[in-house]
Amino acid sequence: MRRNITLRLVRGFSESYRCIVDFSFTQEQILLQDSVGKFVDATCDVERHRRLSKTELAYDPAVWRQFAELGWLGVPFSEEQGGIGGTAVDLMVICEALGRGLLREPFLSTVVTCGGFLRRASPQQQTRYIPDIIAGSSQWAFACAESGSGYNLAAVDCRAEPEAQGYRLTGAKLAVLNGHCADYLVVSARTAGTSRDHSGISLFIVDASLPGVARKPFCAVDGGRGADLQFDGVLVPPDALLGVEGEALPLLESVIDEAILAMGGEALGAMQVLLDATVQYTSTREQFGQPIGKFQALQHRMADMYLKVEETRSLLYDAAIQLQEGGESARACAALKVKLAEAGKFVSQEAVQLHGGIGMTDELIVGHHFKRLLLLSKLYGDEDYYVQRYIELQRRSAA
Repeated sequence: MRRNITLRLVRGFSESYRCIVDFSFTQEQILLQDSVGKFVDATCDVERHRRLSKTELAYDPAVWRQFAELGWLGVPFSEEQGGIGGTAVDLMVICEALGRGLLREPFLSTVVTCGGFLRRASPQQQTRYIPDIIAGSSQWAFACAESGSGYNLAAVDCRAEPEAQGYRLTGAKLAVLNGHCADYLVVSARTAGTSRDHSGISLFIVDASLPGVARKPFCAVDGGRGADLQFDGVLVPPDALLGVEGEALPLLESVIDEAILAMGGEALGAMQVLLDATVQYTSTREQFGQPIGKFQALQHRMADMYLKVEETRSLLYDAAIQLQEGGESARACAALKVKLAEAGKFVSQEAVQLHGGIGMTDELIVGHHFKRLLLLSKLYGDEDYYVQRYIELQRRSAA
């Protein structure tokens, strides 16, 4: 059975970017979706989320190994790299299912983001690092944010000075998700120029156990973990350089776009859970002798929630198509990130309000999805940042 979906880009981005696409999942993608969905239904609930939030790692290593055994960690990697050779749509399918279950495992940071960098690394680096990710035996984190940098990927003050034995890293990185337990770090550092220059930025693979690497763990708003990092003259070998020295910005932007697709899938799954939970709650919660879901005012609010979910779905599918087919992926991902932030805020706030005070308690999954959507809306750029990025990309396209 094939799932046929008509994709219509929503108002606000459609005037210059209009299309109607018949989108069908392949049989393999349907099976993948069912596989992850069954795992989520059998394994994930609010009690698991609350329990893991109190642990040092904030995820379950046994479940991570199970991800590896099921082959999910190898989906984005090519067969030559030891993976499955999955597409952007395959990645979207996994992340949407994982988002429904609010899984704590660091699929986004290790497999999608850092894995995205490694898929574009040298053959030697791919051979050395990718098999361990696919096997579930190594954790990774991406360190790019700095004090005062905002969401500007070019605002890099961390320095990497070349030496005979390699490069010496000095500086600090903030809010590194999964940085508290990562075995390896992908770090942006400046090898030339001054802060905010688009050229002169390089990427390095840093062994987190090297002398001079200090971590200050923190707990994120969604209960996940990360760390602020300090690099005090950390010496990395020459082969730690990832990509071309001084030309990392285009690579950064490409990988962040892939991460936005994964975040969009996760956010869609979370919003669908919030919508379903709200509809179910209002159909059982009674007031004045009848379910509150029969009140027309509340029905209108839930209809608005549904529209936001479907708008997000449309932009998510379009971004997946553009990434998979090599189209205008940067604009599609910018549009998706704007909608992710706007719709995620609307749907989660409505879900809490329609549940009443119980919506923000730890006993219900509603408040936990609210916090995860809040984090996703800010990660790598908020709504305002990506509105401006979309405008700039549109201006470039029209020039």
